[in-house]
Amino acid sequence: MNAPLCDPEELRTLFLFEQLTDAQLAELCRDGRIETIEPGPVYAEGDPATCFYVLIEGSVVLSKLSGGEDLVVNRTSQRGVYAGAWQAYLGDRVPQTYQGSMRVTAQSRFFVLDADCFASIVREWFPMALHLLEGLFFGNQNTKQVVEQRERLLALGSLSAGLTHELNNPAAAAVRATSALRNRVAHMRQKLAMIAGGTLDRSSLSHLVGLQNEAVELVAKAPKLTAMEASDREDELGEWFDDNGIDGGWDLAPTFVSAGLDVPWLDRVSATVGDPAMLEGAIRWLNYTVETELLMNEISDSTTRISTLVGAAKQYSQMDRAPYQTVDVRELLDSTLIMLGRKIGDDIRVVKEYDPSVPPIPAYAAELNQVWTNLIDNAVQAMEGRGTLTVRTLLDDDQVQIEVCDTGPGVPEDIRSRIFEPFFTTKAVGEGTGLGLDISWRIVVKKHQGDLRVVSEPGDTRFIVRLPVHPAIEEAS
Repeated sequence: MNAPLCDPEELRTLFLFEQLTDAQLAELCRDGRIETIEPGPVYAEGDPATCFYVLIEGSVVLSKLSGGEDLVVNRTSQRGVYAGAWQAYLGDRVPQTYQGSMRVTAQSRFFVLDADCFASIVREWFPMALHLLEGLFFGNQNTKQVVEQRERLLALGSLSAGLTHELNNPAAAAVRATSALRNRVAHMRQKLAMIAGGTLDRSSLSHLVGLQNEAVELVAKAPKLTAMEASDREDELGEWFDDNGIDGGWDLAPTFVSAGLDVPWLDRVSATVGDPAMLEGAIRWLNYTVETELLMNEISDSTTRISTLVGAAKQYSQMDRAPYQTVDVRELLDSTLIMLGRKIGDDIRVVKEYDPSVPPIPAYAAELNQVWTNLIDNAVQAMEGRGTLTVRTLLDDDQVQIEVCDTGPGVPEDIRSRIFEPFFTTKAVGEGTGLGLDISWRIVVKKHQGDLRVVSEPGDTRFIVRLPVHPAIEEAS
């Protein structure tokens, strides 16, 4: 069966070719061909781009993959619409694959050019337009890369500043506590020497040391008191110190109260010492003991906090770990929340709703942390530093779903379809590049074959990430 003939005059009726000369139309017919295609797929996204298609008559559907599903982006019967290898003129500087899929829903006729012929014709006929198109294409790519790099550096700088601030507080507290501890230990040695050289017999001194050990144990078990309860107990102890002739007893009372020591316990100390002249020295010796224990607890808390922050930083940056690995998304979320703790602030309540059935998944962990950073940062800004931030995980069939929710004013309906576009931002000029959500979308959808979407109404905005438990991807070489 002979192939349908290509008619230059028919090509002239298509808006794409209407301004071409007779010679150009004749050359198109020589190099190209007419194809009649039955309903069904024509090409698939990701396949080598071999042909450029122009619709003469019929109906086509163009689609792109999103979250593993074919998302229809255009359905048309307009004559002259084109698709296929339209980037062939860029040569091997870009991957020559179909950027989407095309199928026809009715018997359709196309004018078809092989990709090489299409590229050659564009270079020969439209040299100025080709330079403009190349400049636009690669210029946009370069701009996007530069701004994206700056976005990452700004985020890194913000995180570094926050981490430095978070580390400085416990480190400074540990230094102060260590200095105070050295002073208390010195005083405790002096008081112990005075007590040992006094009138206490061996049995009384042994009982006093026993009370010292008991005080240390009580510090660890001390109940948390309200401000009113602590004030009442300090008054009781202050009066006891006055009644027993101890100078500055009101300054000692807060330390004993924080250790959970009360009037009956002090009565036991008084009974053990016996000699009123020795009581103040014993009380101050026990006070140094309690202060020493409290300072050691402060040092322990501070160093634990530092260790936690360093661990979170390593988890967040995935330092010394393979880029592609099996990870627990809950650990990634926790490390990101710790890293963003200063930015989140004290006026935002953080709620974590983690489904324990969520399994570890293979992923690019450091890049997912970048996604959580962008989503949480946007949520905090949307709430203007006050509200509730909810981070939720759940297992839905063979996908892990992660939700970052905020109680801000919501994303207006008229811009929801654009928020994942590159350079689109609702922030004031200079406050945002508009790449955070675009980067997040590409990491989730392109790199992990997942899905990222937003559901929003005033007071309840949810950015929903879905990641496959068993992705059909391999680590990039």
